[in-house]
Amino acid sequence: MRTTLREEQLQALRRLDACTLANAIETFHDRLRNEGFVDHTVRSLFPELAPMLGYAATVKIRGSAPPTTHGSYPDRTDWWDYVESLPAPRVVVVEDTASRPGLCSLVGEVHMSILRALNCVGVVTNGAVRDIPAARSVGFHYFAGSVSVSHGYVHIIDFGQPVKIGGLTIQSGDLLHGDLHGVQSVPLAIAPQIPAVAARMVAREQALIALCRSPDFTLAKLRALLAQTSK
Repeated sequence: MRTTLREEQLQALRRLDACTLANAIETFHDRLRNEGFVDHTVRSLFPELAPMLGYAATVKIRGSAPPTTHGSYPDRTDWWDYVESLPAPRVVVVEDTASRPGLCSLVGEVHMSILRALNCVGVVTNGAVRDIPAARSVGFHYFAGSVSVSHGYVHIIDFGQPVKIGGLTIQSGDLLHGDLHGVQSVPLAIAPQIPAVAARMVAREQALIALCRSPDFTLAKLRALLAQTSK
């Protein structure tokens, strides 16, 4: 069983923007600085929303080609039980495994509504999403590689297994944070310590920014403050 965080710990992480969170994680040397986040191929469609935080429910789909024997693929609902089995809040992470991701869409207004009822706060996918106004109106996060008009021949081929989105391998139950800058994983082992580290870093940065905006700024003062704050 994976570690889960208390509500107050989740709230403290949710208050952090993605850049501050990434800076704080770096201080633990838990991973390389160019790892742990989804690359530029997946963007937030609603950058105005407050940060998203939740445990990953992983799904693999395909949908670029029609079935060979019937008019449509069978609808699966068994993965909803898997989503509900995870701790809340939840983020559905959908890997489109087609050679051309984005020719189908699993999540639109109806499925988004189902996922919200399952205590999901957003979706992250290398593929497509749709029904953008409906998701925006309820504050449901969309992080996607593209937008589609059609659900295509979308069908689920697996769930609960590792997926790869924008270069990041995501395991079922991973803690994910996302805002207008992008999506990153939060190591659960250090997660409770991150907000305090972030607060100290922000205080140091604000002191430097204040000096840079001051009419009394000099390079000598900047170097002195850097030396002081690095201790």
